[in-house]
Amino acid sequence: MFKHKHPYKPFIQKDTTKLIVGTLPPPRFSTGKLLDKDVDFCYGSYYNSLWLFIDKIHNLKLRYDNSNEAIEERKQFLIQHKIGVCDIVESAEREKIDASDLGMKNILLRDVIGYLKQYPNIDTLLFTGGNSKNGPEYFFRKHIKDYHIKLELVSNETPRIHQFIMPCYSEQSEEFHKDGTYHSLRSLRNDTRIIKTVSLTSGSGAANISISRLPLYKQLKAKNPKFNTFDYRVMQYREFF
Repeated sequence: MFKHKHPYKPFIQKDTTKLIVGTLPPPRFSTGKLLDKDVDFCYGSYYNSLWLFIDKIHNLKLRYDNSNEAIEERKQFLIQHKIGVCDIVESAEREKIDASDLGMKNILLRDVIGYLKQYPNIDTLLFTGGNSKNGPEYFFRKHIKDYHIKLELVSNETPRIHQFIMPCYSEQSEEFHKDGTYHSLRSLRNDTRIIKTVSLTSGSGAANISISRLPLYKQLKAKNPKFNTFDYRVMQYREFF
């Protein structure tokens, strides 16, 4: 059994407003056996298209190699655009050493709600995939049950958008009772936050089939035969990156 532990801590700044939420990078990022074109950073797999989409949208001309320069290019982009990364899976076990979400077992989740409490400027979560089993939205729905939080559907169009109320509590105080005991109190403040979640189409090749079935994709493909699934994702991601 392979213990697959996330190799990167969440990348969040004080002024971060959007948070990218995925699951786990491929196992080679945990073992250190990177490919020549991999970047040793979040979503650094050359076969994960997220940075290719961002590169195309902003014409960044990013490096794709194991250099520190490639890492810094990505960090500076995230900082400049107030985007953070906090994948929801801290660790998992695998019988087969691959990057399949379905292959994860005995999964330990990160406390994403705890990070939202710690960084009050975050107002949007960008899931790199939908609600399929062991996807980021799927795990997030399980996670928020512990906080008695529910997602409210805002738009069922692709990408699906939900929102939820992030409760904000005042500092813990104590109340003295007549029986001589103290009781801790927390009161709900009026400055509750509404957090938006966006379930982006996954960058994996497996999602190409579902994209090809979408009416919008078919319409755009009919107008321009050169239009492909990469172009579709760039069009979708542009609004949020």
